[in-house]
Amino acid sequence: MSAHVGIVLVSHSAELAAGLCLLVRQIGSDAVPVATAGGTDDGRIGTSYDRVLSAMKDADRGGGVLVLPDLGSSVLTARTVLDDHPRPDVVIADAPFVEGAVAAAVTAASGADLQTVLTSAEEARHVRKL
Repeated sequence: MSAHVGIVLVSHSAELAAGLCLLVRQIGSDAVPVATAGGTDDGRIGTSYDRVLSAMKDADRGGGVLVLPDLGSSVLTARTVLDDHPRPDVVIADAPFVEGAVAAAVTAASGADLQTVLTSAEEARHVRKL
């Protein structure tokens, strides 16, 4: 069996990223590597280039990496990291943070490839709650 796609959760808040990581691991599978890049290096609200880069390395098990930012500067930071360290097996998802992460984790747990995991995360925007 090939390696699972890894997931990186990029948030302005370390607590938000950590909480979503717990949820994703409970719903998905321990086989899916999930890493977080939340907050700044000194513990404030914001994003950190170094944390995003480190999380991408932590989540990489050979199946590719899906980066899921929450909003604003987390998107810009993730894009900057990928511009500086381009890799065809690392993609940024334009998806809702919670729903996209859950969809990605469930799909990755099934052994799906990176493109399928990306599509699943991005299609989560269309799932109605009511």
